Amino acid sequence: MAAMAQCDAQQPLDGDVQLDDAYLGGERPGVGGRGSPNKVPLVAAVSTNDKGHPMRVKIAAIKTFSREAVASWARANLLPGCDVRSDGLACFAGVIDAGCAHSYIVVGTRKPRELPQFTWVNTVLGNLKTMVNGAHKWFRFGKYAQHYLGAFAYRFNNRFDLAAMLTATIRQAATRRPTRERQVRGMAELHD
Repeated sequence: MAAMAQCDAQQPLDGDVQLDDAYLGGERPGVGGRGSPNKVPLVAAVSTNDKGHPMRVKIAAIKTFSREAVASWARANLLPGCDVRSDGLACFAGVIDAGCAHSYIVVGTRKPRELPQFTWVNTVLGNLKTMVNGAHKWFRFGKYAQHYLGAFAYRFNNRFDLAAMLTATIRQAATRRPTRERQVRGMAELHD
């Protein structure tokens, strides 16, 4: 998973980009809701082509939903000049600091999934949540978040050429430096 994430991290998104926030993580009795300590905050972005079809995705865990954290994420994951559309969450203005255009639609009482402008980012987030809930009955998502998110994005981004994806994954795994056990078991780095 680390090799997949590393390979995919080298290609930023460009063009028209849908951006949204989400939380993933386990439920604890008596502890829940947005921002609870057992949930990991995520930023998800999907670039679309001229016909509005999804091309590539970037998903990353961040420490907090702040303008600075989103700007740091955007500098690493978006090409300057891309046109980013969000639901108006204040922290998403951080993409402007990374040299991107930003437009937003205030969703109000509607849910972003009800708006066609956010169809693909919400579809990707739904698929991610289904994968996590279906394949992993219990695990410490916070500890390995970047590994799971990177592997999910890599598979999505290479879905048009499955044979090349296998070759590229093997090449990336074979040519990267060895990963020590403490690195695998350690906390994955979150974007500031």
